[in-house]
Amino acid sequence: MSDGATEQTQSADRAQKRAAVRALLTERDAESVLLTSAAAVNWYLDGARTHVSLAGDPIVAVAVDHDRDAVLITSNEHARLVAEELPTDLEVVDRPWFEPLAQATALTEKDVDSELRALRAVLSAREVDRFSRLGADAAHALTRVLTAADPTWTERQLAARVASELVETGSDPLVVLVAGAGRPHPHPLPTDAPLGRRAMVVVCARRHGLIANLTRSIVFGRLTDDERDAQARILEVESHIFDATAPGRPLNDVLGDIADAYPACGFAADQWRAHHQGGAAGYAGRDPRATPDTADRVQLGQAFAWNPWADGAKVEDTVLLTGSEQHPVIQPLTVDHAWPVTTVAGRLRPVTLER
Repeated sequence: MSDGATEQTQSADRAQKRAAVRALLTERDAESVLLTSAAAVNWYLDGARTHVSLAGDPIVAVAVDHDRDAVLITSNEHARLVAEELPTDLEVVDRPWFEPLAQATALTEKDVDSELRALRAVLSAREVDRFSRLGADAAHALTRVLTAADPTWTERQLAARVASELVETGSDPLVVLVAGAGRPHPHPLPTDAPLGRRAMVVVCARRHGLIANLTRSIVFGRLTDDERDAQARILEVESHIFDATAPGRPLNDVLGDIADAYPACGFAADQWRAHHQGGAAGYAGRDPRATPDTADRVQLGQAFAWNPWADGAKVEDTVLLTGSEQHPVIQPLTVDHAWPVTTVAGRLRPVTLER
């Protein structure tokens, strides 16, 4: 795509988002709304890098009213943001770095949180392309590192190599978790322990504001019969989850099906309580996470990152729900064709790399 075509597509995406937020203001009979979260700001500003600290809130806010968009920034960040990050069709309002944000708005994000999530749920064609490229880059990064990994590496050494590979792709390594042998934890922060016989890596990589989530596992040698059985059963749980992710369904209904899938696949009936199961994906790690109270409805064109887990078995990819209302299709985005796969219910799914 030429630069001109890219700018035209970007402008069209921005115009669509602007119109959607202004329609929301009209619906709520409000004058304006202040966008402050990473998910909302990055979505509205077309994936601009609005952070300094990866763990911090955006360093900008966006005030949207019926007539204008105003990006609120501090003067010390003005030159860099305008030159390198912000779309050109915005009014920029700065203030000294030591002064608090002072912007009177009729609505805050908290007032319209669920409505904003629904607006950014369905990805544009440009966002799908970006997400697909990010997903492939993240998957390739894990393949490159894990095919070179050694059981004598520490978890931190493996995490450092993964983070380096992600940064090389222009992605922010928001989460890099590593569990070596003997650490059966769903969120294993890396330690100085050697990997040993097997390892699991969990990654959340952000680029253009979008966040790809995936998990990959490796064993130095061969899986035992019990390990192979657990892997097969967790993939069956995931297959049930994909089938349950149907347009129009509330996420809490999907979660109910996930809970039922565990005992149907030979796990404990309460296994779903042992770890969160994932949810919608996009401009937040989960946007939102599926809980018993999450009523957001599944939409065609929406991304998801489900992560069924049990001791010794986990699977996770970022996927896109495509197809039609009658025939929805799960399209994985975090794909590297060099990674070993198996077929589950007609879908190619990643398995543990045996080396």
